[in-house]
Amino acid sequence: MNRPLVVGLTGGIASGKSTIGRQLREFGATVIDADEVARDVVKPGQPAYRQIVAAFGPSVLMEQAEQGGEEPALDRKQLAARVFGDDSARRLLNQITHPAIAAESARRMQLAMQSGATVIVYEAALIVENNIYQGLDGLIVVDIPEELQVSRAVSRGGLSETEARARIKSQATRAARREAATWIIDNQKSPEDSRRQLLELWRELAAGRLPPRHPPT
Repeated sequence: MNRPLVVGLTGGIASGKSTIGRQLREFGATVIDADEVARDVVKPGQPAYRQIVAAFGPSVLMEQAEQGGEEPALDRKQLAARVFGDDSARRLLNQITHPAIAAESARRMQLAMQSGATVIVYEAALIVENNIYQGLDGLIVVDIPEELQVSRAVSRGGLSETEARARIKSQATRAARREAATWIIDNQKSPEDSRRQLLELWRELAAGRLPPRHPPT
């Protein structure tokens, strides 16, 4: 191939997407994590940081600046509580952050290509919602039933059931993700089972081959 394979990785809240992303890094993929990018573009001093503070006020800031910093960081938990369940607030936050995330992700992807990466994985929660997957070579969806999402978000993520369901509602439906998927990792069984599925997929990607698409759902 003359260029690397560029595939997306997504899944709903508490689906295990981040674990799959870490395993892909372990296997040898270059993973660009939109969550990491999102944290970087809203650090104190960044344009998106100032826009968020102007839009939502000082209540979304930590009480004190980190050691060596002049401005307090965003209180991400407080900001999340403000926007999940409030469509207008979430849209406003997305209007501020999405362009910055897209620009920085594109920059990192270009650097990965220049460095000789053979498989680049763009890991993001909103790949389906924003139709990003249509410009990629394929999309890996980490899939679990909604009720399992809720129970994992509560037991592992520290959310209340109401908070978990609000976040699920704010994302694409499970059916929409499965419809957009090129490949599905069924993550409702054991970690070993999920890793086995992923390793089979990775062997094909690493060889420069696009595995067959998952059967229609």
